[in-house]
Amino acid sequence: MIIQIHEDDNVGIVTEPAGLLAGSRIDDILVKEPIPMGHKISLADLKQGSSVIRYGAIIGYASGSIQAGSWVHTGNVAPADAPVLDDIPLTPGEITEEAPLEGYTFAGFRNRDGSVGTKNILAISSSVQCVSATLQQVVKRIKAELLPNYPYVDDVVGITHHYGCGVAIDAPAAIIPIRTLMNINRNPNFGNEVMVLGLGCEKLRPERILTEQESRDHDVLYMQDKDLHGFSEIVQAAMNKADRLLTVLNKRRRETCPASDLVVGMQCGGSDSFTGITGNPVVGKAADLIVRAGGTAFFSEVTEVRDAAHLLVPRASNRLVAEKLIHELKWYDAYLRAGGADRSANPSPGNKAGGLTNVIEKAMGSVAKSGSMPIVDVLAPGEKIEKRGLQFVATPASDFVCGTLQIAAGMNVHLFVTGRGTPYGLAPVPVIKIGTNSDLSQRWYDLIDFDAGRIITEQKELEELGWDLFRLILEVASGNTQVAADRLGLHNDLSLFNPGPLT
Repeated sequence: MIIQIHEDDNVGIVTEPAGLLAGSRIDDILVKEPIPMGHKISLADLKQGSSVIRYGAIIGYASGSIQAGSWVHTGNVAPADAPVLDDIPLTPGEITEEAPLEGYTFAGFRNRDGSVGTKNILAISSSVQCVSATLQQVVKRIKAELLPNYPYVDDVVGITHHYGCGVAIDAPAAIIPIRTLMNINRNPNFGNEVMVLGLGCEKLRPERILTEQESRDHDVLYMQDKDLHGFSEIVQAAMNKADRLLTVLNKRRRETCPASDLVVGMQCGGSDSFTGITGNPVVGKAADLIVRAGGTAFFSEVTEVRDAAHLLVPRASNRLVAEKLIHELKWYDAYLRAGGADRSANPSPGNKAGGLTNVIEKAMGSVAKSGSMPIVDVLAPGEKIEKRGLQFVATPASDFVCGTLQIAAGMNVHLFVTGRGTPYGLAPVPVIKIGTNSDLSQRWYDLIDFDAGRIITEQKELEELGWDLFRLILEVASGNTQVAADRLGLHNDLSLFNPGPLT
């Protein structure tokens, strides 16, 4: 009926779908009031100012007296202070070495740059928001008229955004959206083929999101090209360029690749109190297996790990990685302050309705998705991975901003944990959606790909579900299993992170 995660916890999480009724008993504790599923019940009498402990960590302080058996929620818990970043030792802690995993493979698309795709997609990027509507029309025509002729190409995706002009293009912060677009073009699922649609007068010239080699070798089309007369000629010119690239991509075939070529981005959204009990721990176990197999897994969402910084820094593989992690957390603190906000802005109404009291509690559950391996690198927003192993990719916690930056970082499979439920999906990568509770997974039977709630409803072991998820990742990466978002065509727009000024 309740779960006490750590022996030091003085609150438990209600697991009954109908919640707890006033007057019922949990062992020798009398339930004082109705408590919804996923919410916290006090396991002891707490005086005003007493620590409220979950995950073995202080998530806040009782703002008044709380009797054992009472509902513990946002109204009677004051948040604890965030860890002081300068007080966290930069010395790496002891990390237990795990035996490597060998022999695990998937069928992927090998690229010239050494990366491996899990999809074979023609991506058409754009240099400015002005061409977005045109690009959407171009993609629609290509899918209807050209794509059926190329059976080995999975999809055609337009990379649209709200950047490129009306911005301070040379401001220091402009590097973030610019390198994000540059590295999205290099995502492994796009096969190292780049096509860009521009306007012609924008501040963000296509050359700034392409390397010099790409500018020579690949296709850039400007709508303002004086040789193009009328919309129909512009669209046809784009389709002609796309046709040539589709011919190249259609020659590609899946090959047997080691699991070390997996690059798995991990995120949670629509979180509830079970996210840190089921969904994220299962993902963390799968992440450990990916890293043991020589692959790459990364987690993100700065505001959702900030309050667990003291747990993450000791996992850095060396002092430089620890310093990079602290630097990114400090940068985001300053970004929030400049906007008149702080970390308390993070939890959503849905998070709170799902039992999460504050961002501290949310952070303690969020970092569970990182597993237990050493953190070998930290990336700033928009950067691309250069190493294998577990990494932290600094991003906002906003779902689609985070997902966009993780695409830029180079993920070829996406794990997305949700407790409240969201139809989140991204066209460039397969998104495996993991439900934290079986009620959601059963109601959304055709939207959720993996039910982590079975830890509670079926008493499944974390180790078992971690292996199940790892095997599902290999099947999805091989194209043998289609995720719900792809099957239903639920693909949301990408969303650039632009901390710079508009003009």
